[in-house]
Amino acid sequence: MKDNLDVECENVHSFIQDTLYVVNGKWKLVILSILVNKGTRRFGELSRESGISPRILSRELHELEMNQLISRRVCNTKPVTVEYSSTEYAETLKEVIGAMIRWGQNHRKKIKGQ
Repeated sequence: MKDNLDVECENVHSFIQDTLYVVNGKWKLVILSILVNKGTRRFGELSRESGISPRILSRELHELEMNQLISRRVCNTKPVTVEYSSTEYAETLKEVIGAMIRWGQNHRKKIKGQ
């Protein structure tokens, strides 16, 4: 009988593929990082803060919402504003996002020779 570690080792590539399928692209983790670490943002704020064009941001937000990582709220204002927040489910990625931030910082230092 195999233990859980053996089963996980056999399927590790599938788990990585599943994760990458959900957070693929160069922007989804950036968006999630902003929403998880800084809280609710309006569409324009997200676009400015992330540097993502509105067309691309709209597509990425839609995909994140489909995967239950963000919630979208249309505010009853004039003009209409839309706010985006991370979900509780997105919070499960906080450790991964934090590890990527730390790795990126270290990698930048290494490449720059610091």
